[in-house]
Amino acid sequence: MAFTKTTEQASKYEHLEKMSVQELLININQEDKIVPNAVEKALPQIENLVAQIIPKMKLGGRLFYIGAGTSGRLGVLDASECPPTFGVPFDLVVGIIAGGDTAIRKAVENAEDNDTQAWKDLQGHHINENDVVVGIAASGTTPYVIAGLEECNKNNIITGSISCNAESPLSQTAQFPIDVVVGPEFVTGSSRMKAGTAQKLVLNMITTATMIQLGKVKGNKMVDMQLSNTKLVDRGVKMIMGEISVSYEEAAALLKEHGSVRKAVEFFNK
Repeated sequence: MAFTKTTEQASKYEHLEKMSVQELLININQEDKIVPNAVEKALPQIENLVAQIIPKMKLGGRLFYIGAGTSGRLGVLDASECPPTFGVPFDLVVGIIAGGDTAIRKAVENAEDNDTQAWKDLQGHHINENDVVVGIAASGTTPYVIAGLEECNKNNIITGSISCNAESPLSQTAQFPIDVVVGPEFVTGSSRMKAGTAQKLVLNMITTATMIQLGKVKGNKMVDMQLSNTKLVDRGVKMIMGEISVSYEEAAALLKEHGSVRKAVEFFNK
């Protein structure tokens, strides 16, 4: 199949500046409806990648995301949400963005075109064969990401990718590619829109499914979540009350003493 960069094709909507706010919102929403169906078509690919991540993590491995721009920021976002949600170490899922942390808030010129930096960035984390590296690039052509995966492949490190163009160079480089083809953007080339939404959905799936398989969820509850604010403490207390027959005050005391819902319930049930 010939590679077509659909993320760069012209929007099917014309004269956006002449649309009313209502028309703009309706049309953006219409395009957004395409995204879940595109993700559904990629489920077998997503499953193949998750099936590689779980056993590696059981061996003590980590999951790395590498990306530039919006794609890099989405990887950093997903990685940063794993510790508070699942109570895992901050370095179990790691997001690396071209240009470093500065690029999270401000674009770093030419960072995505650097084809040697990604491997250096990964080596800074002592990357090894127990780890999995997922390259994220809506276009599927970002040099920083492709070169990073190429080096991983040479070093016997499992690689995956998330792209929004079928048969992209990135997909052909990754051992376990995910292609979520959402078509042209409402604003031509603005891959922060449908492509970014698709990438976020896939990232949610990868880490959530992995953490559940690793035992970080019980029933449907985040029993290992970090109790970092009043809302989460209250949620934790109510989780404990749902698991064991105690009052709110008793559950709160157990949670304060043991630091997590799981540990509090396990102590009570000894």
